[in-house]
Amino acid sequence: MHLILVTSIFRIIKVRVFTVTAGKPDPLGMAKTARDPILVVGGGLGGAAVALALARNGFRVCLIEQAPEFGVIGYGIQLGPNAFHMFDHLGVSEAVLTHAIIPNSLLMLDSVDGSVIARIPTGASFTARFKHPYIVIHRVDLHHILLDACKANSDIELMPLTSAIGYEDLGDGVRLRTQGDQCIEGAAIVGADGLRSTIRQQMVRQSEPRMIGFVAHRTIVPMSEVSADIRHNDVVLWSGPGFHIVHYPLRAGTLFNIVAVFKTSSYLERGDIGSYRAEIERAYCNSHPSMKALLSMMDVTRRWAISDRDPIRHWSKGRVTLLGDAAHPTLQTLAQGACMAIEDAVCLAQLLDQANGDFVSAFRRYEAARYLRTARVQFESRYHWDNFYHVAGIEREVAREIWSKRSEKEMFECLAWLYDGFALPQSGPPEKAIPVNPLPRSGNS
Repeated sequence: MHLILVTSIFRIIKVRVFTVTAGKPDPLGMAKTARDPILVVGGGLGGAAVALALARNGFRVCLIEQAPEFGVIGYGIQLGPNAFHMFDHLGVSEAVLTHAIIPNSLLMLDSVDGSVIARIPTGASFTARFKHPYIVIHRVDLHHILLDACKANSDIELMPLTSAIGYEDLGDGVRLRTQGDQCIEGAAIVGADGLRSTIRQQMVRQSEPRMIGFVAHRTIVPMSEVSADIRHNDVVLWSGPGFHIVHYPLRAGTLFNIVAVFKTSSYLERGDIGSYRAEIERAYCNSHPSMKALLSMMDVTRRWAISDRDPIRHWSKGRVTLLGDAAHPTLQTLAQGACMAIEDAVCLAQLLDQANGDFVSAFRRYEAARYLRTARVQFESRYHWDNFYHVAGIEREVAREIWSKRSEKEMFECLAWLYDGFALPQSGPPEKAIPVNPLPRSGNS
């Protein structure tokens, strides 16, 4: 407790925190300086990545997290080679590879007979084509790598136990309001606070996320306990009508990550272990024996309703912008949510570095550079979720007929738009002017 109090006082001195009294800010810290910090709201993967990217470009950053400690949900994550173009800029590629596994292939298997619907080899030929590997890594390990790099940078202040509730754009700066009647002032705000972003809600005022009627159960078990007849060294997706299972190894093959996803009318209801288990058994009743063996290992104490939002063109206003799921949340189909956030982070930091203090212009260029690519990820994720992952009957047979005959080269070309990476914008205005106001209130405008 004493350490926490000392650390908090230290941060108050450095980042200019105010206590709100009778509607007016009462300064507790030092006066503003020429290097007011950029306030990053949300300490997950995207927040840590943008904090690191900004600091490496010479900006001061306050990384703000509402939880008592910085952390993420402790399951696996897949990262395409496009992420490594950004890791190189962040200086963490080697550390990521040390903790990652490069699978033999990405496989889609039929839930009825276990046959291969589609296969993408991810070995030497894949790396030669895309210059970087496809990896799986424990989400906690990736977060620790980014967070350790943030802790090692003297221009980044970590602020846990700080819950943002709103903001003000002051024209020449910003003020972030937090629970406990305090305010933090800075140069700009980056909302990296996820699907239900507080910063986005004030800026765009959209409704609830778009629920699709699917839920996910996630489990990690010791590899030594996996007795099912399955492929241990691949990323495997078992595809079925209204359901799928994904599994792959973690941490040098000592752990096994399993995700079970299925459609249910009770996706918003909170149940107990018994009701969740009964739903799983009904959803997967006609699935392959290997899938049922995997399901028997699942921890079903918790489940997540799956959702996204419609793409938007603008997610910046004045000195405030959004990043990652706060800006463009996507379904998990392409395994690109974290990759898009990391691309956002490096792009935003580079544009701010080029802007000579003009945050408004940099934020406009940032959203103009990113919205089409992220929207394509959102739309393609929806399309393949509905028309490939979960089809049945003749449609299933047609999908298998098409994809099973595609060559390695054809598979790679299908993925080139995504895995070849994002070309960071160079100095100068965007090629195409994008109208900025008014901000969209809802829908896909």
